[in-house]
Amino acid sequence: MAMSPLLEDDTTLFDVNLDGTSTSEGGGYEPIPASKTKSEKPPPYSRFTQQELPACKPIVTPKLVIAAFTLIGIVFFPIGIAALSASNKVVEIEERYDRECIPPIYSNRILQYIQSVGTDKTCTRRLTVPKHMKSPVFIYYQLTDFYQNYRIYKSSRSDLQLKSKADESSELENCGPVQKVGDKPIVPCGLVAWSMFNDTYSFSVKGKALIVNKMNIAWESDKEGRFGSDVYPKNSQTGGVIGGATLNSSIPLSEQEDLIVWMRPAALRNFRKLYGRIDVDLEANEEIKVEIKNNYNSYGYGGEKLLVLSTTSAFGGKNKFLGIAYLIVGGFSFLFAIVFAIIHRFKRRDIGDTAYLSWNRSPVGYYIK
Repeated sequence: MAMSPLLEDDTTLFDVNLDGTSTSEGGGYEPIPASKTKSEKPPPYSRFTQQELPACKPIVTPKLVIAAFTLIGIVFFPIGIAALSASNKVVEIEERYDRECIPPIYSNRILQYIQSVGTDKTCTRRLTVPKHMKSPVFIYYQLTDFYQNYRIYKSSRSDLQLKSKADESSELENCGPVQKVGDKPIVPCGLVAWSMFNDTYSFSVKGKALIVNKMNIAWESDKEGRFGSDVYPKNSQTGGVIGGATLNSSIPLSEQEDLIVWMRPAALRNFRKLYGRIDVDLEANEEIKVEIKNNYNSYGYGGEKLLVLSTTSAFGGKNKFLGIAYLIVGGFSFLFAIVFAIIHRFKRRDIGDTAYLSWNRSPVGYYIK
């Protein structure tokens, strides 16, 4: 039976059959040359190409599964307890002040109040320390509904300009509407720097001022690798519309840590950023007097502003989620281990002989040498 169409050469037509022969027009059979049916030189034998190298191929037995779930539970459960315990020891004070710091006469004209340059925006709040707070006590400002991760906002900056004085006019097209004042470039340009947080806090206890330390609040990698020591602010907040903080033109960007902290975008719309730290202990039931300069306009977009004082633990700040997550994973692992052990005990099902698995058999006759 013919299996292919006629093959044509200069003289003869052949019909190719299954047995490797051909039928000519005269009815006789002629063999097809070996070069047309089979390679004369097969590839050399290699354990790599034949996937015969030693490899870890574990057999997932019931005992192995039960042991794995038990081990996960043993590891995760203590970590969860430790993380939850550490979180509970963190002392934290939160104070929302955006509404409380608006004078009653401006309650219906909030934007007019916050945008007024000549109005005194000083606000006094009093906080009570619930428990002993061991130094350092970290100070954070918290904003809500501020989308620093919005693509257009996040990319409105010039990283070359931030790093080198020679590139202060580079990539200005990335900075959107905050590029130049007249013909002079704004350093740093872009919406991110223009909208920098500019509320300020001062603290005192029993009439004695508490010093706020703002050294080393930014990442060292940012200070050394992303902000140049020869780059100084120029034309900050001198445009037609004033945004946030005005930078000190006599201090290089690599030393303006408030700016460096702000320029690292937050991943979520509600976030905290480090403002500074207090390097003395705060005793329980002490009253802290806080003077706030309520300058930042969070009212235009409906956001909230909070002041946060917090201690830390080995696991960071107050965060119950981490400990609870570890406990849940560890608890479910123990539960699965118990359920599988019961099933294996009362409804045992023996596995087959693993010697018949392909990787446990010796390869035979891959090639005929």
